[in-house]
Amino acid sequence: MIAGEFAVLEPHRSLAVMAIDRFVYATIEKSEENKLTLHDFNLNNLDWAYENSVTVHTEDKRVRFVSDAMTTAYTYLKEKKVGTEPIHLSINSELDDESGNKYGLGSSAAVVTSVVAAILKKFLAEAPSQELIFRLAAISHVKTQGNGSGADVAASSYGGLLQYSSFQAEWLRDAYLHSDSIMELLEMDWVYYSSKPIKMPKNIYFCVGWTGKPASTAKLVDKILQLKSDNFAAFDSFLKNSENAVGDFLTGMEEENVELLLKGVRKNRQALSTVGKDANTPIETPLLSKLCDLAESLGGAGKPSGAGGGDCGIAFMPTQEKADELMKLWEKAGIKPLTLQPNSHGAICI
Repeated sequence: MIAGEFAVLEPHRSLAVMAIDRFVYATIEKSEENKLTLHDFNLNNLDWAYENSVTVHTEDKRVRFVSDAMTTAYTYLKEKKVGTEPIHLSINSELDDESGNKYGLGSSAAVVTSVVAAILKKFLAEAPSQELIFRLAAISHVKTQGNGSGADVAASSYGGLLQYSSFQAEWLRDAYLHSDSIMELLEMDWVYYSSKPIKMPKNIYFCVGWTGKPASTAKLVDKILQLKSDNFAAFDSFLKNSENAVGDFLTGMEEENVELLLKGVRKNRQALSTVGKDANTPIETPLLSKLCDLAESLGGAGKPSGAGGGDCGIAFMPTQEKADELMKLWEKAGIKPLTLQPNSHGAICI
């Protein structure tokens, strides 16, 4: 998440989101019986069956994102009268580090998107469109998580850097409950949703640092949205400040105006910090503050990425030398630089 976090949860508010070069792999092999393996959870060769929904034979609740994604994909195939056969679906993620530390890179969204894309590509006669993958993955993700903007699903589906407006989770949940079929829901006008690619200027350098503290996006989202009821004036002020910041950022991107881009990042940082204090939830933790301050001390701009409260922060730097220097300063401060870069494609077969 680059700019516009939390505000994107409101209708017609823009967010900038970027796909990065860490991946989730969904592998499908022919099998005598339906099997599921989740390597990261050490869950191997689980039996599963589909009859109106996918049931995985395990008490482990961590399979829910995967089973819901499978249900959405298989229901779509059933409605399209597409035949299927038994498969062994295996999921493997490289979004976290080898010790299991979670970096907050939208793993659930990437997993759901990979599962939907793999099943569609396996059984459909023609390659599914990115839009179809996105919509099915978005339906599944909202059904499981209950909230969120879907921006991480869009990045996983389309790839690249996107200007994104959310479908609005409440609208999608309601539409799902009142639709007679997945097909009907897919064909609806998702009135709030929009997505379009944007380009990063060549003369800007992108850095990501991990603070070592995981954060719960769902809990932070609920706390910020509660501010809308508890202190609407503060919430409304945040929306205006965020919109102004994202506007500067996107204009800076479009015009390759580095100073305006950096100004937008700094303004967005301030808007997020203020709304966190107003909601009594620490979006900008002490280590995220350090991450941002170090970027600014070198002439760049930094901010928390996504919901904040820990996980990752990002920085945009005006030269490669400044970016390299920032990474060294982060390490000295106890912040782990991540070798992440923008990735141009979404869900693909390899």
